[in-house]
Amino acid sequence: MDEWLKDDERMDYLLNENLRIIQSPSVFSFSLDAVLLSRFVNVPHHKGSIVDLCAGNGAIPLFLSARTKAKITAVELQDRLADMAERSVKYNELEEQIEIIKGDVKTIVPVLGVEKHDVVTCNPPYFLAHEASDKNLKEHMAIARHEIHLKLDEMIYTTGKLLKQGGKAAFVHRPGRLLDIVTAMRANRIEPKRIQFVYPKSGKEANTLLIEGIKDGKPDLKILPPLYVYDDVGEYTPVVREMLYGKE
Repeated sequence: MDEWLKDDERMDYLLNENLRIIQSPSVFSFSLDAVLLSRFVNVPHHKGSIVDLCAGNGAIPLFLSARTKAKITAVELQDRLADMAERSVKYNELEEQIEIIKGDVKTIVPVLGVEKHDVVTCNPPYFLAHEASDKNLKEHMAIARHEIHLKLDEMIYTTGKLLKQGGKAAFVHRPGRLLDIVTAMRANRIEPKRIQFVYPKSGKEANTLLIEGIKDGKPDLKILPPLYVYDDVGEYTPVVREMLYGKE
């Protein structure tokens, strides 16, 4: 297995899936947000085209590959992360289904084609560029977490261009950006249809937002039941535990 790894990388299990993923404590490791988004989004079961923007080390495409036979294209700006994702895809022998493209979300539309895709997902940088105040934050993580190279409006603009009419867009973000997200979605012909707030535990404020919209869809927004990550004793709730480890 060592021949698949570089520097301080490790090969981790994708928990509920019979898959492995290359991760690095100093470069990038996927978070629960990737799991939540890959379970939240509606995807075609057998055919179609899915694009994952800001793909990082490829966690969302790998998770989605267990839910669909559709072609998945993952776009990642950073060379190192794209390389990690590509090696994970090859290790899992998913090259026929998943393609990793090293590219910029802002300029990827001519490469992937206008209005050709059924689903677009994105776990984008959450924080504004000026919030990147930690001087010790590694460059890879700073770019992945902060709007240094990609702003929210730019990501949603690209999403709108890529989606077919009736195609679905799904994002995971922070609740504080909800109005920005909805405004940008509607400006790009993506009508919000489903929202779910994720809470660390009961009694706490929501810290994660899941939202799905349909291109040129009719207004009809559903607020799903709240999702709690931990119970009162600090264990994963049954819903989250099943997402991570499968049915017991």
